[in-house]
Amino acid sequence: MKVDVILGLQWGDEGKGKIVDVLSPAYDIIARFQGGPNAGHTLEFNNIKHVLHNIPSGIFRKNTLNVVGNGVVLDPVIFVKEIQKLEEMGIDPTKNLVISRKAHLILPSHRTLDAASEHSKGKTKIGSTLKGIGPTYMDKTGRNGIRVGDIESNLDAKYKALVEKHKKLLSLYDFKYNFEEEEKAWFEAIEKIKTFPFVDAEHLINKALKDNKPVLAEGAQGTMLDIDFGSYPYVTSSNTICAGTCTGLGVAPSKIGEVLGIFKAYCTRVGSGPFPTELLDDTGEFIRKEGNEFGATTGRPRRCGWIDIVALKYAIMLNGVTQLVMTKADVLDKFDKIYAATAYKRNNEIFYEFPYHLDDNIEAVYTEIKGWKTDLTKIRTKEEFPENLSAYIKFLEKELEVPVKFVSVGPDREQIIRL
Repeated sequence: MKVDVILGLQWGDEGKGKIVDVLSPAYDIIARFQGGPNAGHTLEFNNIKHVLHNIPSGIFRKNTLNVVGNGVVLDPVIFVKEIQKLEEMGIDPTKNLVISRKAHLILPSHRTLDAASEHSKGKTKIGSTLKGIGPTYMDKTGRNGIRVGDIESNLDAKYKALVEKHKKLLSLYDFKYNFEEEEKAWFEAIEKIKTFPFVDAEHLINKALKDNKPVLAEGAQGTMLDIDFGSYPYVTSSNTICAGTCTGLGVAPSKIGEVLGIFKAYCTRVGSGPFPTELLDDTGEFIRKEGNEFGATTGRPRRCGWIDIVALKYAIMLNGVTQLVMTKADVLDKFDKIYAATAYKRNNEIFYEFPYHLDDNIEAVYTEIKGWKTDLTKIRTKEEFPENLSAYIKFLEKELEVPVKFVSVGPDREQIIRL
């Protein structure tokens, strides 16, 4: 048995959470392999909207074990708030949620460092979610981070030593702070976390594979935010691509099975950074309103634009994608014509490969496509697709050389159509 992987192919917010929710009945284990509470995985069913940040999206399936992997950075306070919301719905997450001992913990001082760093950048700020993600990964690679397994021994001493280091770093900034109240909530949250099983997730997952139990790895953010291959420096602090599954869960590359890449029928981005197909006009605003494009984590309005085939081809190559999932097709229902960027142009030079330096001088070269002018939200089978939507899917499959296996026509789990 191999690990199937589901991840985003754009700048995040592609709809990974609801796809994992739909697929999870076929898997015994759902495991998050990177990121932290900067993720906002939205699921909707029974007319109720749920947003998960730390917790894998299979949590609503009783027979599915959910694993917070070692590549995740965990904020105890946000984690406990998520748990409380689930408990209010009558769900007991302690029965199907476990945490890797090797996952790193986000401290209140990490969040303060994040805010101080972003504040100091002024107009050159990256657009951080201010959740302390970057500073936590910095401490991880600096080999002085605190891991979940440290809760079991000598936590207080390690906490004090790390906070002292953070205070020295904060003295370099002109930034006022006081996280004493947050510390109290943090240690209270630690007590709640102790009620969950801590596991050596790499052994758990590899044993499951050996026992022929299906496992689905869930990524956060999107490929174009990958620390190595994204639009650097406007990226996140972890490897969001398929390779991050191996380091974030402890599975060998030979154990990767199907790779499902998710993309929107158009494109969005939150925060700063280059965005070749961005629409700074009424069309972009229309897509934002129709798609309710506001960040699930920050609430910030998302920047909107046409689909970017150049970036998608790059993402598919990096991830070894075997199946595609297109979401939010219904948002484009009212257009007579839609557009896809099939090349880039810089100084009158046309090129088709994603470049080392993506900047404002790059223009998108578009291919025009007929819209379908049909309300897709009530469609439940591919046979009901309007002709022009089917043509759009065929166009994407030809350009991307990977089959589209699922299409989402609305936010509910019942609106995911298998092709």
